[in-house]
Order: sequence, then C-alpha cells, then structure tokens
Amino acid sequence: MNHLLRPVAPLSDTVWKLLDEEARARATPALAARKLVDFSGPFGWEHSATNLGRTTRLASGPSEGVSGLKRRVLPLVEVRADFELSRAELSDADRGADDTDLEALDKAAHQIALAENVAVFHGWPSVITGIAEASPHKRPALGEETDGYPRQVAGAVERLLSSGITGPYGLALGPDQYRRVVETAEHGGYPLLDHLRKILEGPIVWAPGVEGAVVLSMRGGDFVFECGQDLSIGYDSHDNEVVRLYLEESFSFHVATPEAAVALKP
Repeated sequence: MNHLLRPVAPLSDTVWKLLDEEARARATPALAARKLVDFSGPFGWEHSATNLGRTTRLASGPSEGVSGLKRRVLPLVEVRADFELSRAELSDADRGADDTDLEALDKAAHQIALAENVAVFHGWPSVITGIAEASPHKRPALGEETDGYPRQVAGAVERLLSSGITGPYGLALGPDQYRRVVETAEHGGYPLLDHLRKILEGPIVWAPGVEGAVVLSMRGGDFVFECGQDLSIGYDSHDNEVVRLYLEESFSFHVATPEAAVALKP
C-alpha cells in the first residue's frame, strides 16, 4: 500500500478506472506547460529534489585543514486539489451507468492543471521562478486587435534569434488570446493560427493560467519540468454520503536559460 491509500477506499476497480480515465481526459488539454518545456520523470513520490550541479562553499570545515562544499538542489513541491463524490453516483457507475456525475473531479483536474501552468509560466512566489518573470527581455503588449499578433510574435522570435536562441519556437496563449486567434481569419481568409505557426515553426498551445502569451524556444535544455509523482488520485476519507478524494502531484521547475523566452502582456 502506498500513501494514496487507494486499497482502503470503498471503491471498486471499475470505479477507480473510471475516475483515472476522467481525470486524464479533463487534465490533459489544460496541461500546457508540459507541451512546451522538457519533461523529466516521473521519478516517484519519494523523489524529493532536483540536482542543479552547483555548490555553495561552507564558511568552515568539520576540522582543521578540511574545507567543505554544500550541494545545491531544487526541492520538489507537492500540490493537491481535494474533491468529493457521491457514493450513490459511484454505485450507479458500478451498475453500468454511463452518465455518472463527476463534476467535482473535473473541477479539481482543471484547478491543478491551472496551478501547474501558473507556476511554470508566471512563478510561485518564494517557491518557483517562472518563465515570464525570469526572462530578461522587454514585455510588449499583444493588444486587443489580432491584426497585431503576427508582428508581436515575429518580434519575439527575432529577439530570441538575436540572443542566439534557435528554434523551433512554441507559443503559449492565454484563453482569451487563444479564442481570438482561432476565431479570426486575416484578409483573404488566411487563418491567423496558420500564419503564427509559420512564424514559430512550432506548436501553439491553449494555456489556462497564462496572462497574455509566452514565446519560447523548444530546442531543448532551456526549461525543465521534473516530475516526482505524476498526477494521481488518492483517498482521504468517506461517510455514508460521499467519498473524499484528491488529485496530487509533485514537481520542480528550473529555468536554465532565462533569455530563451519572451513574455507578451495581454
């Protein structure tokens, strides 16, 4: 038995399979950061820190004539989203119901994906340095009109190239900006989405939690998401009416090359 305590939950294997599939289906579209940065792992719940390959010299050694260095590591963080499901609904799922109410799970899956995106792209104060806050480049505004999007994205790519950062490049778009892009066709009917892809030579990703947009290199090695335990459902407790569960993961995020991204304000 591991820390998720799934074997002691009052849920059948059929229901666990249903919940796992639902969580995966709901979370995957929103996990934007994983589509654009390097993903390493999962290494398991026991994995606690990411090696940075650096040291800090200690003020003194343990004895005369001996000096000391302390290894520097990046601790993993744990994030968790709790939710409750009706035991009656889950019993109906065991009977073969195909319309089980899993709204609470769907909400938790979106919340934890949103939290992951915010941490990676904008940071988590005193915990994780995000891509946008680490970038040394100026942050121009995308603006309200999509006519200006190609110019701003092309400008971001040019700044990356000028910094010696090669492509292909990816683009994380906040929900409002993504909606504007997919709804818009430029003059002559040429879709803006296709135009931006030609500029980037890489993917354009719907990214809940992103404010504006982030253009980043996908050459590899610049941004590393290290996963301990990947998103998993665990059991907390239950009573006659509900089962209390949670979605949980552990990860670290490291910006190795701050200049490999340009953030664009809304």
